[in-house]
Amino acid sequence: MATATQQATRQEKDSIGPKEIPANVYYGIQTARAIENYPISGMRAHPTLVAAFGMVKAAAAEANKELGLVDDKRADAIIRAATEVQDGKWNQEFVVDVFQAGAGVSFHMNSNEVIANRAVELLGGTLGDYSIVHPNDHVNYGQSTNDVFPTGMRLATLLELEKLYPVLDSLTSALDAKGKEFHDILKSGRTHMQDAVPMRLGQEFTAYAGAIRRAKDAIRAASESLRELGLGGSAVGTGINTHPDYRAKAVRNLSRISGQKLSPADDMRYAMQSNFAMASVSSALRNLALEVIRISNDLRLLASGPNTGFAEINLPALQPGSSIMPGKINPVIPELAAMVAFQVVGNDVAVAMAVQAGQLELNVMMPTMAYSVMQSITILTNMLRQFNDKCISGITANAKRCNFYVQATVSLATALNPYIGYAKAAEIAKEAVASGRSIIEIAREKKLLSEKEINDILDPVRMTEPVRPLDAAAKRDEIKAK
Repeated sequence: MATATQQATRQEKDSIGPKEIPANVYYGIQTARAIENYPISGMRAHPTLVAAFGMVKAAAAEANKELGLVDDKRADAIIRAATEVQDGKWNQEFVVDVFQAGAGVSFHMNSNEVIANRAVELLGGTLGDYSIVHPNDHVNYGQSTNDVFPTGMRLATLLELEKLYPVLDSLTSALDAKGKEFHDILKSGRTHMQDAVPMRLGQEFTAYAGAIRRAKDAIRAASESLRELGLGGSAVGTGINTHPDYRAKAVRNLSRISGQKLSPADDMRYAMQSNFAMASVSSALRNLALEVIRISNDLRLLASGPNTGFAEINLPALQPGSSIMPGKINPVIPELAAMVAFQVVGNDVAVAMAVQAGQLELNVMMPTMAYSVMQSITILTNMLRQFNDKCISGITANAKRCNFYVQATVSLATALNPYIGYAKAAEIAKEAVASGRSIIEIAREKKLLSEKEINDILDPVRMTEPVRPLDAAAKRDEIKAK
């Protein structure tokens, strides 16, 4: 009997030998060994990955029950226990570190043991009495880590992406709304960080919306390859120890349980050897991150100041920005956005290295793929929600500052090209920079154009859309003839 200072234990035995584990835990001996072997990060499996494994185990148990491979009583208990795992009831029992042995064997056995012990309990037995429901012989019947882990990983990714899509839609809508709100505000464009021709502030934000929309479309397109599953491939993709009908039934059940459109891969060997699908999704997430970095950098530039920067827009003030400089407000959400996006880019490098490291019939580096992709989706989802709610939606324009820049840009001279030629326009731009006077002043002084022509041609509004030149060729020939 255990003393007050000694935890009660139960003994389990595997092929290595016996081991004492806490009496009240739902995991078993293989999980206990993994806890000892992999004290690496302290991080546990993503809850959506745990839920996906519950779905896979329930789908497999249903198929085995339909085929008479596991008796109804055991199968029903396994299905109920697996459904509880799907619902998150036993998340605290999934204790294997995200960095573990290859292929995810330890996490898979963690799943099998938790489901088995809960099924044992549901059938009136004692935790650890695997004569009632066995982790390998019953919960894992007709399965292998080698087909279950890639299936669970793909399904979890699809499920987690469903949380990202509406956030991307909201962000796109918010950027589009700012595009409309700022439609009439003229500003100077900038290329090479130098003055460029006039544009509308709204055009800048509408372009940001277009980038996010396209990034979402790319992620959704990449995710389609996740729907091909190798479940039923068993150890090396040949389907050893599986019923000929098991594969189709299990995938059909999994589609129903998960609400995702899934299909058996046309080649189970391919589905086990290759993780092209995970690489594709990770790459698409990275590309979204790159766009977010670019946009967040732009917002920080446009809001820089307030007195010594661009100061074209105002970001919401969320917190004091300095422990020493009073009144300083920093662009904290765009900074957050960039840092999260950097992590996503780094995760993609880890996924790429893992995907190329597959050997022969199996890629054993799946645990790091699963962790990296799931983390990327989650932190992007959470960050972009904040990016939208705490930054984009509250941006205001400094119209006066924008108007100052649009009148000051020397690239107004670009509009003169069709009328006086590039060389003469360049002379005017050069003189404007040297003298500090405006393009309009110098053009008027040189009397190359009439007052009406100057006002029409150098109207910044006219420069923000394609327009038909005002008899440009005839005017240029006239000026050359003088």
